[in-house]
Amino acid sequence: MREHRALDGLFGLFLGAAARLDVAGARDAIAAFDDALVRHTALEEEDLLQLPTGHGLAPADAETDTARLHRELRLEHVQVRELSAMIRRLLDEERDLEGARRLAPNLARRWDAHTAREEKELFPTRS
Repeated sequence: MREHRALDGLFGLFLGAAARLDVAGARDAIAAFDDALVRHTALEEEDLLQLPTGHGLAPADAETDTARLHRELRLEHVQVRELSAMIRRLLDEERDLEGARRLAPNLARRWDAHTAREEKELFPTRS
């Protein structure tokens, strides 16, 4: 959960820079968030989440509740990483702050929902 809060802080730095129309600050902040997000989700997938038993991230024919949760959390990782990478590309390659600002609420909603779900449904099962 500490890593989730640290990532929240990095994303907040991006939002603050974007609100100030600081392209360089927003670019640096989303790069820090994106790098930390990739590391964080990779560690969760290695240490906390079961490997999917279906075809890729598609559900298996018979799936336990735990397997479903772990598969869905992996899918959510893909979604938040892709949104973060899209924002990063917009700022790195095109300096498109407005495009990045339009994607930010989607990433914020998905990230918040994902971390809340992990903290409520996954972490209590780890003790």
